[in-house]
Amino acid sequence: MTTGTRRRMGVEERREQLIGVALDLFSHRSPEDVSIDEIAEAAGISRPLVYHYFPGKQQLYEAALRRAADELSARFVEPHEGPLGARLLRVMERFFDFVDEHGPGFSALMRGGPVTGSKSRTGALIDGVRQAAYDQILAHLGIAAPPPRLTLVVRSWISLAETTALLWLDGRQIPREELERQLVHDFAALAAVSAAYDEQMADVLRHLLADEPENGMFAELVARLMELPQPV
Repeated sequence: MTTGTRRRMGVEERREQLIGVALDLFSHRSPEDVSIDEIAEAAGISRPLVYHYFPGKQQLYEAALRRAADELSARFVEPHEGPLGARLLRVMERFFDFVDEHGPGFSALMRGGPVTGSKSRTGALIDGVRQAAYDQILAHLGIAAPPPRLTLVVRSWISLAETTALLWLDGRQIPREELERQLVHDFAALAAVSAAYDEQMADVLRHLLADEPENGMFAELVARLMELPQPV
C-alpha cells in the first residue's frame, strides 16, 4: 500500500490557500459566524499555523474581501463588440453569478464589513470595484471625458445594481434573469431621462441607440412599454 505524503506549501501558496478557504466559507455564511478554527480545519492545518500567516481574523477577512473585490471587478470586463445592450446584459449575468455564488460575502463586502476597524479599508475596496465598473462603462461608450450628467447616470446605475443585488439576496423573490434584463433597461431609462434635460446626454443617447438592432435589449424596453395596458 502506498502512503501519500503531504506536500509542504510555501508561504505565499499557503496564504493564497487560506484566503481561498476563508472566501469559500464567507460565501456561505456571514464572516462574523466563521471561526479561525473552522478555517484551519477546512485548510487542513492547525489554528496556530493560521496565525503564523495572518495576525488575526480581521487581516484574513480583509485579504479574502480583497480577493472578492478583484474577482467582482473582473466581472465587468467585456469585449467591445456587438450592441451595447447585449454587452451590458452579459455583464449583469456575470455580476449576478458572483452574487449568487458569494451571497453572504457579497453582502459583507458591499455593506462595509462586520469586523471592527475594517470599514475604512473595506470601503476603499468597494470604491475600487465601483471605479472599475464606471471605467468599463465609459470605455464601452467610447467617452474619455464624460459630461457631468453622464457621470451621474453611470454612477447611479452602478449603485442601483448593487442595491438590487442586495435586495434580491434577501429572499430571491424575483427571478434573477428578470432583474438582469431590468437593470440593462434601467441604464437606458436613466440615460433617456437625462437626455430630456441635456443636449450632451441626448447625443450620448443617440450614439447609444445607433448600433442597437431592432430586436435588441433597448428595443425590447420600448416594446414592453408599448404593451402596457391602457387605463380604462
